[in-house]
Amino acid sequence: MAMPLLEAIAPAKRLLADKAYDADRLRNWLGDRQIEAIIPGRATRNAAYALNRPAYRRRNIIERMFGKLKNWKRIATRYDRLAVNFLAAIALVALATQWLK
Repeated sequence: MAMPLLEAIAPAKRLLADKAYDADRLRNWLGDRQIEAIIPGRATRNAAYALNRPAYRRRNIIERMFGKLKNWKRIATRYDRLAVNFLAAIALVALATQWLK
């Protein structure tokens, strides 16, 4: 499902993903579109691919922010029915969690 999702958005320079997305088909698809795949290889992979470690480390910042968002019950359970209200709640929580560092 990664390829149809990526086709629906604007082209990017690189794709940061975890080991679950380590597939030759996805890597080839990204290479055809000149998108750098920053995906660590699985332990069972025979051929190792180079990994841009500084770029992959930046992915951790986003992962930690999502972890902090999930700590807020309103976001985790999605109390808001309207998408615009839910997005506003996410923006407020993201601001509060990053401001209180």
